[in-house]
Amino acid sequence: MKRFLPAALLPLALPLALLLTACSGSSSADDSGGARGSVDGKGSLTLNIGDQKGGSEAVLRAAGELDDLPYRVKWSTFTSGPPMLEAVNAGAVDLGSVGNTPPVFAAGAKSKITVVAAVHGDSRGEAILVRKDSPLKKTADLKGKSVAVAQGSSAHYQLIASLRKAGLTLDDIKVTLLQPADALAAFTTGKVDAWAVWDPYTSQVLRGGQGRVLTDGRGVVNGLNFQVAAPAALKDTEKAAAIGDFIERLRRAQDWVFGHPEQWAKVWAKDTGLPYEVALDAVKLTYGTRVPVALDRAAISSEQRIADTFTELKLIPHAFDFADYVDDRFNKDLPPSTSPARSYGKASSR
Repeated sequence: MKRFLPAALLPLALPLALLLTACSGSSSADDSGGARGSVDGKGSLTLNIGDQKGGSEAVLRAAGELDDLPYRVKWSTFTSGPPMLEAVNAGAVDLGSVGNTPPVFAAGAKSKITVVAAVHGDSRGEAILVRKDSPLKKTADLKGKSVAVAQGSSAHYQLIASLRKAGLTLDDIKVTLLQPADALAAFTTGKVDAWAVWDPYTSQVLRGGQGRVLTDGRGVVNGLNFQVAAPAALKDTEKAAAIGDFIERLRRAQDWVFGHPEQWAKVWAKDTGLPYEVALDAVKLTYGTRVPVALDRAAISSEQRIADTFTELKLIPHAFDFADYVDDRFNKDLPPSTSPARSYGKASSR
């Protein structure tokens, strides 16, 4: 995979850095986790945490939440949510952060996973993009047009839901299944009419002047991201307590991100190779807007709708109850999952 290219070359290739932040339903890079050392705490217990570039370790360190750990943390890097959840299923990882779609596919595969925490953010970064000179003005205009999307990704569901809202189905368009690196090339060269994708790809395209938003995920996707744990780790009293503490630190770090968008964008850009301007756009559009919320009935129901949708499409082999893969013991007094996302006001609009 190529490193991040200069802004002038953005239409030609997409960096591994962005692949590492994806919520894709399938990985387009090495699916294996790579251990990258540990953080020494005061205790003898070790938590095995799955992470992505610019993920949990980076934000916890930037927010000062790794300074007084009462346990050790061993980090393993993954390209995306699905291979991370494979490691959770195998018991190699105790906890990891993923988007709203990987847990659905993991549960559909009867993996040993348990969703234990959630955040809710603005869904504007989940978008269907068209080129700036495109004649398409609304979702209904996609009828008969070609749309690139990563199969089984959060964008795949957003595309389906957006089409339904406009009275269309996937049969009304020409679906081109492409991972983001190939999709960007197809989009910028006009081989597809539109691209369903997520942030920071959305921010990259908008910042580079390569396209505009036809429609976004507001009102059609749930805007949720999750912490997913290994059931065996939750059965261990000491390790479960450490997981609860780790989740609390992540929640405080999320609060810190909202209050320090520029500082976090600098850290994130350095860790991933994103240009600072793209990182800051994505923070204000998506990542900084997230609010820790409860794993409640509304969250479970919205994930069930995603599961049922992909089951109907036969991308998930059988129906299942998503609630069977949820443990709400760490909810505490958090607000409902439908609580409004944070906003930076006009500064977050592009």
